[in-house]
Amino acid sequence: MGTSPETARSTDTEPAGTSPAGERWYQSIHPQVFWPSLVLILAFVALAIIGGDTVGDAIGTVQNGIVSYFGWYYTALISAFVVFAVWMGLSHFGDITLSNDDEGPEFGLGSWLTMLFGAGMGIGLVFWGVAEPLHHFAGIPNRASRIVAGDEAGAQDSLVITFLHWGLHPWAIYVVVGLAIAYAVHVRNRPISIRWTVEPVLGKAAKGWLGDVVDVIAVVGTVFGIATSLGLGVTQIAGGLAFLDIISTPSNMVLVIIIGIVTGLALFSVVSGVSKGIKWLSNINMSMAVALMLFIAIAGPTMFLLRELIQASGAYFQNLIALSFRTSALAGEQGIEWQGWWTAFYWGWWISWAPFVGVFIARISKGRTVREFVLGVLLIPTIFSFIWFTVLGGSGLYRELFGSGGLVGTDAEGNATVDETNTLFVLLENLPAAGLVIGVAILIVILFFVTSSDSGSLVVDMLASGGDVDPPVWSRVLWAVLEGAVAVALVLAGGLTALRGVAISIALPFSVVMIVMCFALVRQFRHERHKTLQAELRLRREQFTAHVAQTLQEDGGLLTDDDTAPAARRPRRRRRT
Repeated sequence: MGTSPETARSTDTEPAGTSPAGERWYQSIHPQVFWPSLVLILAFVALAIIGGDTVGDAIGTVQNGIVSYFGWYYTALISAFVVFAVWMGLSHFGDITLSNDDEGPEFGLGSWLTMLFGAGMGIGLVFWGVAEPLHHFAGIPNRASRIVAGDEAGAQDSLVITFLHWGLHPWAIYVVVGLAIAYAVHVRNRPISIRWTVEPVLGKAAKGWLGDVVDVIAVVGTVFGIATSLGLGVTQIAGGLAFLDIISTPSNMVLVIIIGIVTGLALFSVVSGVSKGIKWLSNINMSMAVALMLFIAIAGPTMFLLRELIQASGAYFQNLIALSFRTSALAGEQGIEWQGWWTAFYWGWWISWAPFVGVFIARISKGRTVREFVLGVLLIPTIFSFIWFTVLGGSGLYRELFGSGGLVGTDAEGNATVDETNTLFVLLENLPAAGLVIGVAILIVILFFVTSSDSGSLVVDMLASGGDVDPPVWSRVLWAVLEGAVAVALVLAGGLTALRGVAISIALPFSVVMIVMCFALVRQFRHERHKTLQAELRLRREQFTAHVAQTLQEDGGLLTDDDTAPAARRPRRRRRT
């Protein structure tokens, strides 16, 4: 995923090496979070670069173990988050406002929905837009574990499974984290830090070492989640450049050079401190992505895509419960392999992105009710994802079924293959102005890389500095470099396989934090609801008393002011004899 929470940056940056208050560099960090996170990340980068394929094999072993023993846990947990999010929105908790003042929403409804729409965009959508439905249709990772047929019905199911991975479920994850952060920041006036979202359950421990552990997990998970996206983006950039014959077949060294160049662009964005500039860049990037999608829809099989959008959306909701709880239990080892390639990978990837996207969504949602928050965060990005994958993935499936094909190949052993790094470019090749459009697609990925790295480093830096909303430049530069370094390490340690394995692994500890967030939210919302009901009861009692007094006075003045006073303040009258 990719988004740009630059709206969270309220002021221009300070010179490198100082914080807004002018402290020295070491005074701007939260040491108990900053140093453990830094050491863990640097240790992984060093091991991955030195170990290479050995580390990649180790990551694969850990991934297989987690999918084998915890795949059911991921499936059940994410489905539970969907139920939890819907409950939050539809229950009486939905009336709670994410603010402790009466100023109303900070952003208008249109602007807020637009920013949520922007949060649904990212490198992942561009990378998997054409490729994922084709992967399912072709039976990848291997035909023995395929879960759809290789015909028209299978093509339909391929798109529906893609909807599962990019629809309500990932955004339910972001509802949990975003809602917890929004309530802690906007209602309880806490700094932007994950520890405060679990404070109602942990109590004073949230201020100590246990809270530090929570924030360290969030920082490390976010860095690896962003690095996973950057790794995907770089492989696609390289694939596009090779497709245009600008470079030869991408090697690891080429990928490392591209990561270095694009990370340098991100650093320029960080150091410049031009928050409005990067904000405009993000808006331009999103507009270009939408324009690309519309171009493919108009130049491609338009009527087919319109029909398929309606049909696939209906099939998704019809089979939502069965899809939500699918674990491929009867498929044996092939089922475990498929889960590791797809569903478990996505659930881990989304969880690792949750602190980043959660901070962004929470930042723009001040003044919204819980019901507005849930409906907006769940529905707007989900609808856009459905449209995006129908246009790109549906166009690829249409070409395989009814057109010239060429998007699904075979390897030397006869297994189906889909080169996810260039399927988008192959699809664009037969459309008008193909060279220009492919160049635009590559530029979109580069811009997503820059905005994701810059915005991600800001969010990570806020978490590592104890909630400072405007941390110094030097630390943002550090985290941006580390995100690029982790991306390099993952590429050298096994490429896409390593990216998948790390996403699945790093999400496991943070998923426990998210469970605690749910309990904390329920406890806080019940307390707030109780206070609201008590206040309403007192108000109604006072209104009723005033109404009775006014009615009796109008009926003959039978009561005086003393008669309507509380018993404790009412003077005693002498009894007549």
